[in-house]
Amino acid sequence: MPHTELVAQDVHRRINASRRNLGYLSCGTGNPIDDCWRCDPNWDKNRQRLADCAIGFGKDAAGGRNGRIYVVSDSGDDDPVNPKPGTLRHAVIQEEPLWIIFNRDMVINLKQELIMNSFKTIDGRGASVHIAGGGCITLHYVNSVIIHGIHIHDCKPTGNAEIRDSPTHSGFWTVSDGDGISIFNSKHIWVDHCSLSNCHDGLIDAVHGSTAITISNNYMTHHDKVMLLGHSDEYTQDREMQVTVAFNHFGEGLVQRMPRCRHGYFHVVNNDYTHWEMYAIGGSAGPTINSEGNRFLAPDNRASKEVTKREEAPEGEWRNWNWRSEGDLFLNGAFFTQSGAASASPYARASSLSARPSSLVGSITISSGALICRKGTRC
Repeated sequence: MPHTELVAQDVHRRINASRRNLGYLSCGTGNPIDDCWRCDPNWDKNRQRLADCAIGFGKDAAGGRNGRIYVVSDSGDDDPVNPKPGTLRHAVIQEEPLWIIFNRDMVINLKQELIMNSFKTIDGRGASVHIAGGGCITLHYVNSVIIHGIHIHDCKPTGNAEIRDSPTHSGFWTVSDGDGISIFNSKHIWVDHCSLSNCHDGLIDAVHGSTAITISNNYMTHHDKVMLLGHSDEYTQDREMQVTVAFNHFGEGLVQRMPRCRHGYFHVVNNDYTHWEMYAIGGSAGPTINSEGNRFLAPDNRASKEVTKREEAPEGEWRNWNWRSEGDLFLNGAFFTQSGAASASPYARASSLSARPSSLVGSITISSGALICRKGTRC
């Protein structure tokens, strides 16, 4: 793309951002991410506008902004060491910023985990894209990735194999955990409007010094250990981790870890919790958890009404962990056990956006998961 056109696009985006800040382009859903781009029936002509819409700790995830559009036209994954042009694997390993889209509906069954390079957007809008039944997505020592609008399910452990991770390098990877999205020592990551279910380990796990992450507008179902944020109690480098979990729907068939946090700072805001079997929000190793404006519908089982669960610690220890509930809505006997500081200041590093009232959670999250988007109409 000519440099002048890139500059013009950038100016256009900045004007739109200014208008949004003034409220001119609000669609009135109350969801600030969706109100930023879903009003535009010509979203497909300016896909990269999406990159201006991130909020929370992952707000600086540029993905493939200002890069060229890469169209995935081949759902195959025949050779993870020498991927064919036109495949998703070929797209995500490139060194340059890329905005990756799909020319049709497809189910991508990956032979091995998909090792992404930095500055990439996977944008499933306009097609029904499933990554399913094999390896799934790995972000390993990368920066600035957006994953939007895809279905990720039935992920399996893969590995003990050579996999290409850049145009000039492939390496041997040990057996993967079978996560939907595995984030390892990576930052500026935004996972938005994805539908995730039924993976071998976690749906989304962020570990080993990962930070600056937003997980928003996703629909998660039919899974045990949903989301792990923090590698282990002993891995103290995760003390700097900051993750926003916002506007998600935690739906049927979920058991626990929505999320399970260690060490860092976690803003859990305006999510709809309609199903859990054991607990919703858990943690160990002294994380700071700021729960604001969520809706918690407890299961009928009397033993599972509590939203929170402290792991691996006696009460004398966890009483000092900073966990607070502010403006949450509790239904069917749900309750949140608070601990630590009552004042606001310890939660400053776990605050990333302004919570909407919990009474609006239903409308804010009604479109969670992968959207059905058609060119020429609003998503």
